[in-house]
Amino acid sequence: MEQHQHEDWLRKRKENKASRSVESIFEGIQKHDRFALSAGITLIESQLESDKPLANELIRKCLPLSGKSRRIGITGVPGVGKSTFIEAFGNVILNQGYKLAVLTIDPSSATTGGSILGDKTRMHTLSQELNAYIRPSAAGSTLGGVARATRESIYLCEAAGFDVILIETVGVGQSETMVHSMVDFFVLLMLAGAGDELQGIKRGIMELADALLITKADGGNVKMAKLAKASYANALHLFPPKENEWIPRTEICSSLTHFNLDEVWKISDEFFRHNISNGWIERYRSKQDVNWMKETLDELVLSGFYRKPGFEDNFNRIKQAISTQKMSACEAAEELYSLFSK
Repeated sequence: MEQHQHEDWLRKRKENKASRSVESIFEGIQKHDRFALSAGITLIESQLESDKPLANELIRKCLPLSGKSRRIGITGVPGVGKSTFIEAFGNVILNQGYKLAVLTIDPSSATTGGSILGDKTRMHTLSQELNAYIRPSAAGSTLGGVARATRESIYLCEAAGFDVILIETVGVGQSETMVHSMVDFFVLLMLAGAGDELQGIKRGIMELADALLITKADGGNVKMAKLAKASYANALHLFPPKENEWIPRTEICSSLTHFNLDEVWKISDEFFRHNISNGWIERYRSKQDVNWMKETLDELVLSGFYRKPGFEDNFNRIKQAISTQKMSACEAAEELYSLFSK
């Protein structure tokens, strides 16, 4: 019986997918239908060439309805408790009367390409809330495609009426700066009692932060968290002032006991009130859009260059010349460029 029900569910799912048009997805998004929203994001994430014009059409329809949310990035090394924090903080946001969308970038296996996509499991209570939507995306071997899909998913979530968008990074290297480039308010989670070397936190990441939170401030860790807060607050004052004149805040909190999470919300609320009133968020998003266009153009030009007819044969020939030391790497690159840049 169970097998029959599962097959029936799969059949209906395929039928629904086949019958969905851009117009029907857009209508569903306008009606705050999360199934339509998921279908739209799946379309955006698709690597099929035939889906790209459809995805672009859907985004164009959603753009006039977007732009009204608060976009917040959450980063920190694995083990700092990002998912636990997002679940606890997400419930604080819902209690304020806002609708919340969580877009997470899930680590993928470098060997198999598989991804756990387990955020709905890790955020169990939040995933059951009617006013919350959680969407994981697999990072894969590169973050470029995920960056584009996540950026455009923001537009769809905003068109679906979500007031706050939380974006969680995988917390390693390039992903922090990628997420910073698509949010307004950037939160860095830190642990007390672990040195910068252990946490892998670099000065550049700290400079990006609008708020620095010392997590797991519960039990015997509270005193250590307070000391870490003071230390990081002093460090942040050494950085150059931000363009929007916002002074980054430091705070301690606990996702386990919900300690100070209301205070974290107050910090974010103050940030948005300050930067909406002075027009900075509007200017900053416009700058982000231009940068996203340039990044996408770079990707298209590079991929187009590699796909040119005859490129692979010449590449293998010149690679062999480098291996046998008949040509330098710079000369080889220049020859390939001259062959295929015309």
